[in-house]
Amino acid sequence: MNITFRWYGRENDTVTLEHIKQIPGVKGIVWALHQKPAGDVWEKNEIKEEIEYIQSFGFHTEVVESVNVHESIKLGNADRMKYIENYKETIRNLAEFGVKVICYNFMPVFDWTRTEMFHPLKDGSTALFYEKAKVDQIDPKELIQTVSSASDLTLPGWEPERLERISELFEAYKSVDEEKLWENLAFFLNEILPIAEANGIKMAIHPDDPPWSIFGLPRIITGKASYERLIQISDSPANGFTLCTGSMGANPENNMVEIAKEYANRSPFAHIRNVKIYENGDFEETSHYTQDGSIDVKGVVEALHNHDYTGYVRPDHGRHIWGEVCRPGYGLYDRALGIMYLLGLWDAYEAKKVGRQS
Repeated sequence: MNITFRWYGRENDTVTLEHIKQIPGVKGIVWALHQKPAGDVWEKNEIKEEIEYIQSFGFHTEVVESVNVHESIKLGNADRMKYIENYKETIRNLAEFGVKVICYNFMPVFDWTRTEMFHPLKDGSTALFYEKAKVDQIDPKELIQTVSSASDLTLPGWEPERLERISELFEAYKSVDEEKLWENLAFFLNEILPIAEANGIKMAIHPDDPPWSIFGLPRIITGKASYERLIQISDSPANGFTLCTGSMGANPENNMVEIAKEYANRSPFAHIRNVKIYENGDFEETSHYTQDGSIDVKGVVEALHNHDYTGYVRPDHGRHIWGEVCRPGYGLYDRALGIMYLLGLWDAYEAKKVGRQS
C-alpha cells in the first residue's frame, strides 16, 4: 500500500508540502496542473517544473489527479478528436516524467455535488454534506452560488470557465442519455488506452459522485455493473479503476468490501474515506474511522491487504477540525488522522498474517 496525499499546488492550497512531510508514511503527492483548462496539452516544461518542486521534498509524483476530459469528448461532438489528440500528448508527456497512474472521470458538467461545504457535525467539526431533497428540487444555478461562495480557492470540478457555460452545457446534454455517454466513453478509451499502455500508464476512472443521476444528467460509473461494462470495452491492463469508497459507497447498494475484493487488482489507485448515509438519501462525510460512518473501512483495507495490494492509496475528504481554515474537504489535520488509521489497520492485518505464517 503506497500512501499518498492530494495536494492542489503552491497557489491554491492551504496545506504545504512541509506540512505533508510531517505525516508518517506518506510516500507520494497526488498532483495536477490545476490551472490548465480541460482539453489543453500539459506541456513538458510545465510538468517538469511542478514535479521537480514536489520531488525536492522527497515525495514521488507517480499519480496525477486529474487530467480532465473535455466536455466535447463526453458529448461526442464533431471536434472531439482535437481534444483526444491533446489528451494522448499529455499522456506521453507525463510518462516521460515517470507518472504511472492518471485518475480521470467521465461525469457530465459537475465532477462532484454537495449541498453544504461546512455542515456542522455532532462532534463540533464540519464536513461536506449532501441533501438529496435539495438536489432533487434545486436549480443547478443556485447550487453553483452555494459552492462558489464556500471558499476563496478554486474548486476542481467547479472551475469558473466551466460554470460560465452552464446553460449551454445543460442544453447540449439533453441529447445524451446513459447509452450515448457509454458510447462516447468507449470511443475515448479505444483511442487513448493503446497510448497509455505503450507508455506504461494506467488510466483509473473515478466513480460518479454521487453515484446516481442528478439534474437530469446521465451518470454511468455507479457500481459493480459499471466496472464490468468497462472491462468489456477493453481488457487492456491500462484500463483501470479508482476505488473510491466514499463516492461509490454513498449508494448503500454498493458493498465496498465486496467491490474491493473483486476489483483490487484492477484498481491501481484507491481513495478511502467514510460517509454516514441516512434513510432519506442524505449523506454526510465523517472521519475515516469505521464506526463513524456507513462504510466498512476496516473491511476494505483488509480486502486490499489480502490481495497484497501495492497500489496507491490516499485518504480522501476529511472533516474540518481544530479550527482549521481550508479548502472544503481537503484540510491537513483530519486527512492526516485518516492516514494513521489506514496505516494502523494495515499494520494490524500484516501482524496477523505474519502470526499465521509463523
